[in-house]
Amino acid sequence: METNTTKVLCLDVGDRTLGIAISDSSHTIAQGVHSLRFSSSSPKEKVAYIKKMISSHRVGKIVIGIPFDLKGREGEQAKKTREFARLLKEEVNIPIVFADERFTSLAAERFLREGGVNLRKRRKIKDKVAATILLQDYLDSLRREKNKQLEEDI
Repeated sequence: METNTTKVLCLDVGDRTLGIAISDSSHTIAQGVHSLRFSSSSPKEKVAYIKKMISSHRVGKIVIGIPFDLKGREGEQAKKTREFARLLKEEVNIPIVFADERFTSLAAERFLREGGVNLRKRRKIKDKVAATILLQDYLDSLRREKNKQLEEDI
């Protein structure tokens, strides 16, 4: 786990949507920020928004969810997401890593439905919740990795 005070930004990228979550500076807790809808599928608006987030929140790393199918293969949306990440990387000078986002949208939908959130509201915030779940999973995996390393050092 990184010891600096930068945060990790997580993106759930859709054709015209963007779910955003951010970590605290200790990389312990993920918090949902926005579920955004864009007027076009062009990445320019998304990239501009992310660049603002990076500077205003001291972001040191970006996690982008890759939608694998049930067999672990990348489909068309995964290819679009990787292309978006490539374009974003041309604009920002921080590490970008990918994480498996299988089931995060399903988990977000279930979480919201069980929480009594109505359908209209669920549609508005599902991407943000999915990004939050993805980021929390990523942060937890970093912590497990660090703990495993500590155990090996004993």
